[in-house]
Amino acid sequence: MAESEKQKATFGLDENIASAICYLFIWVTGLIFYLVEKDNKMVKFHALQSSITFLPLQIIYWILWYVVWWTGITYFLTMLVGLIMFILWIVLMIKAYQGERYKLPIVGDIADNATK
Repeated sequence: MAESEKQKATFGLDENIASAICYLFIWVTGLIFYLVEKDNKMVKFHALQSSITFLPLQIIYWILWYVVWWTGITYFLTMLVGLIMFILWIVLMIKAYQGERYKLPIVGDIADNATK
């Protein structure tokens, strides 16, 4: 897509930049962009996918870390959830920046249906 053809999103950002920023501060920026974005369906998709992916994962991480961290298995699970979150964060941000509507299983379908 040529520079002049790039779609704009909230705050005057290019669509791919705004989509990537939806993942920047995990579910927080996703929620902000979902509430602020009015027209751009690609940005709303990435914003919603970010929120419904990372908010539950972060809650699980917090529960494992702050509530049941004292056993070896929960420590392992906490680190595993953290690693999954980190990998998803990197992959989803890159895919969004590339302008791809990359859908995660289940969560991506929910976000896709909600933004159509």
